[in-house]
Amino acid sequence: MTLHKTKGIVLRVVKYGETSVIVTIFTELFGIQSYMVNGVRTTSKKGTSKANLFQSASLLDMVVYHNDIKNIQRIKEYKWSFLYRHVFFDVIKNAVALFMVELLQKTLKQPESNPDLYYFVEDAFMHLDRAEGQVVANFPLYFALHLATFYGFQFTDNYSEEKTFLDLQEGQFVSERPVHSWYLQYPHSYAISQLLKAMQPGELNEIKLNHEIRRLLLQACQTFYALHIQDFGSMKTLPVLQEVIG
Repeated sequence: MTLHKTKGIVLRVVKYGETSVIVTIFTELFGIQSYMVNGVRTTSKKGTSKANLFQSASLLDMVVYHNDIKNIQRIKEYKWSFLYRHVFFDVIKNAVALFMVELLQKTLKQPESNPDLYYFVEDAFMHLDRAEGQVVANFPLYFALHLATFYGFQFTDNYSEEKTFLDLQEGQFVSERPVHSWYLQYPHSYAISQLLKAMQPGELNEIKLNHEIRRLLLQACQTFYALHIQDFGSMKTLPVLQEVIG
C-alpha cells in the first residue's frame, strides 16, 4: 500500500464506532473514495475536534494510503486546502453547497481519476464562498448545467427564435413542442440558454431570474439528470434549496 498526496472534497461522513468516521471523498488522484479516519470524534486538549475538517464540502489536502483492491482506504495526514469564510455559516450558501454535494454523490459512480472534473468542482466551491447576490442565487443552476458536460450528456445551446422549446430528453432546443412532457418553453428555455452561455460564475450577475423561475429550472435540472443517469431518483436537498434561494 503506497502513500500519495492528493486534494479531496468531502461528500459524506458516517460515524463509525465511538470515535471514528468513514468519509466519502472525491479526490484529485483517485476519483471518489471511502476512507476510515480513526479517533477524530474526540476533543483535543485545545478543546476542538478534528471532525470539523470532515464536513460536507470541505476542501482538504491529504496524504493517503491507496490500494486498488480495497474498498476502504486510510488517510495518514489531512488539513484544510481552502478555509471557507461563508459556506459553512451562511444559510443560502450552505444550501447551495449541500445541493452540489448531493449532485456529485448521485453522479460519481466509479472510483476513477478525473482531474478536469475535480478542478472544476473545487473551483466552483471556492467561487461560491466568494460569491454575492445574483451569483449565489444562480449558482446551483450554473453548477448543474456545467457539471453535466463532464458526463457527456450536456445541453446543446442552439436556442433561437425558431427553436424555443428545450427538450430535456434530447438535451437540445427544438422548434416544435416535444411529444413527451419533459421540456421547457419560453421564458424558461431562454433562461437556460443564458445560463449555458455563462462560462465564469461572475457572469451570473447579469442573469436576472425571479424566485419562481429558479424553482422551476432547478426542478427541470433534476428531471434532466434523472433522464440521463440510471437510478438518479430525486434530490433531498432540492426542496430546501428551492425555499431559501432568492
